[in-house]
Amino acid sequence: MEEAIGRDARDARDVVVGVDGSPASLAAVRWAADDAARIPAPLRIVHVLDRHPYQIAKFPDPELGDQLARSAARILETAKREAEDRRPGLEITTQMIEGRPAEMLREQAAGAAELVVGTRGMGGFAGAVMGSVSMTVAGHAPGPVIVIRSLPEVPSGEIVVGVDDSSACEPAIAYAFEQARARGAGLRAVHAWQVPVHAYAPEITYEMDEIRTAQHAVIAGVLDSWRERYPDVKVTDDVRCGHPVEALVDASQGADLLVIGCHGRGAISSILLGSVSRGILHHAACPVAVVRPSV
Repeated sequence: MEEAIGRDARDARDVVVGVDGSPASLAAVRWAADDAARIPAPLRIVHVLDRHPYQIAKFPDPELGDQLARSAARILETAKREAEDRRPGLEITTQMIEGRPAEMLREQAAGAAELVVGTRGMGGFAGAVMGSVSMTVAGHAPGPVIVIRSLPEVPSGEIVVGVDDSSACEPAIAYAFEQARARGAGLRAVHAWQVPVHAYAPEITYEMDEIRTAQHAVIAGVLDSWRERYPDVKVTDDVRCGHPVEALVDASQGADLLVIGCHGRGAISSILLGSVSRGILHHAACPVAVVRPSV
């Protein structure tokens, strides 16, 4: 049984979803509509009209502006119908904004409960597996940014969160617990660690049992206060020796959502959006929430 997410964590600010007409952005609309209904909060569907790729002064087209505007209107109308079909009765608005997609979406995230984007399209042409706009927004926007490639066919009832011992991990943990409580789901807290490699001192040895015990203590210390705050959420400690990308991508198999932080100093460290976060966004098997502190 799903419950409304506590307003102390995410108030009645709207859920914003960026759309470009691609299948991934329509999947993002469905995810955003579901979450807006859970909070509950209004849903705002945003399309960023980027004229820059078409502004070729040598070959002006007086009808191009109207064509782009009509295309934007069709994209928004299709996305709105998708949301209405998904969640009848949900408060839904649409908005067209002109500018650079990544910049405009970052601005929208600043005043939203969360920002939801698809993984392709967004910038006028389809990127590789992970579009440049989605990656940029996830690395810079304040608050939760949920990146959707596709949706699980059947909910598994499990949320996964990457945990380390840095204070920057706190917003991600808070978001993960709220999602788990709202969905009536379990929470798997993954803490990945690796034995330091000393290339110039190979004779250094480690007591692996002691290291494992210490790593379990790390995750217990981080999660104890959250367990007290959310006694209705069943938490599974998942401490693994291995690379954090491999650990979290593996845990994402069959999960409903994978939550990671930004600027962590342990299992999920990144600079803006570093190699670990990028690897997770490229390879995770479920939607990914990248949670930075809200401004």
